[in-house]
Amino acid sequence: MSAGPATGRALPAWFAPLEHVAATARAADISTFVPPPGHHRRSAVLLLFGAGPTGPDILLTERAAGLRAHPGQVAFPGGRVEPEDADAAAAAVREAREETGLDEAGVVVTGTLPDLYLPVSDYAVTPVLAWWRRPSPVDAVDRTEVARAVRVPVAELLEPAHRFLVAHPSGYVGPGFAARGLFVWGFTAGVLDRVLALAGWERPWSRDRIEPVPATATDTP
Repeated sequence: MSAGPATGRALPAWFAPLEHVAATARAADISTFVPPPGHHRRSAVLLLFGAGPTGPDILLTERAAGLRAHPGQVAFPGGRVEPEDADAAAAAVREAREETGLDEAGVVVTGTLPDLYLPVSDYAVTPVLAWWRRPSPVDAVDRTEVARAVRVPVAELLEPAHRFLVAHPSGYVGPGFAARGLFVWGFTAGVLDRVLALAGWERPWSRDRIEPVPATATDTP
């Protein structure tokens, strides 16, 4: 995934497989959970890829340990789609700014993935794909909600030694990642797992390694 020449839209060549995923993937290609017909509780998350010092990276956040819902879990920036938001993409970018302080002017939204369903919160979630054309400093804006914001190199997520299955006391078993001190599981890991695979970037990794959910993040996935 070395950086290549930019396209006419000023996107790096390595970003093309991600655009293809957004343009062609079906909801069933990413998750077994699809929003029920007529579902109106909507949220959006931002899959923000940039060019880091060691190659492509993605922005992730770690939720504060004191939150009632999903404490300590790693997540994409994002949240509920509000009435004043023009669309899901606008909501995802706004939420990312509010959570991490990123400069919206440096974000180029390139597409959206199909809506997915998050049963535990009863939300239809729209993953929004974006290119971080001009990265800006990021950090946790409100530490009662977000513990930290981290640019995670994609190469670290793809490293087989950083991949495993996660077992939750509820019986849930799903993909997991360990990178930059983050334990990624649940909805976020599931989306990352499928997007990286559909982009053709996945490397073989062992499904025999099973890790328990950390005690600081034992909420439902």
